[in-house]
Amino acid sequence: MNLTRITLGVLLAAAVGFLGVRAFAADDAVPQVGQTAPGFTLPSQEGTNISLNQYRGKWVVLYFYPKDMTSGCTLEAHNFQHDIGKFEAANAVVLGVSVDSVQSHQQFCAKDGLHFKLLSDTGKNVVKEYGSLGDYMGFKIAKRNTFLINPEGKIVKEWVGVDPSHHSTEVLAAIQSMQKKNG
Repeated sequence: MNLTRITLGVLLAAAVGFLGVRAFAADDAVPQVGQTAPGFTLPSQEGTNISLNQYRGKWVVLYFYPKDMTSGCTLEAHNFQHDIGKFEAANAVVLGVSVDSVQSHQQFCAKDGLHFKLLSDTGKNVVKEYGSLGDYMGFKIAKRNTFLINPEGKIVKEWVGVDPSHHSTEVLAAIQSMQKKNG
């Protein structure tokens, strides 16, 4: 790896951490609330394939994020990890998706004590299908979007361009509110 590539990587990581998704250009439309969530199978940080359909009967928090080990992405992941017991109590799973490799996810989880699934979409297919592929300075990475999928597999809420500092709390409140409504 040459110095120019390393420098570009460091600059990209810093920019993603500070700018979040506002600097990204959209590639595709975001799926709509009420639609069946597009299915997928992706490898987790453990190297096992995870499919959306294996979580039928549970709430799924499907969150897309730009880059492992950057400031905003780390903050968002820490907040989800902090609240993971509350999500589990609400019959919900948290799945994070980025275009980083399985190995990068392994390092991120080990370094930051993350125990929920991070999925690797190096082919950028799922990120694109969920309208969450962004272009930042020529790099194709995920935008910070989240989709809440109900136990029947429908998208019931979406957040586009989220603020990582309080997003976990927002998502948890949405699940709890919908559960109260549906009795």
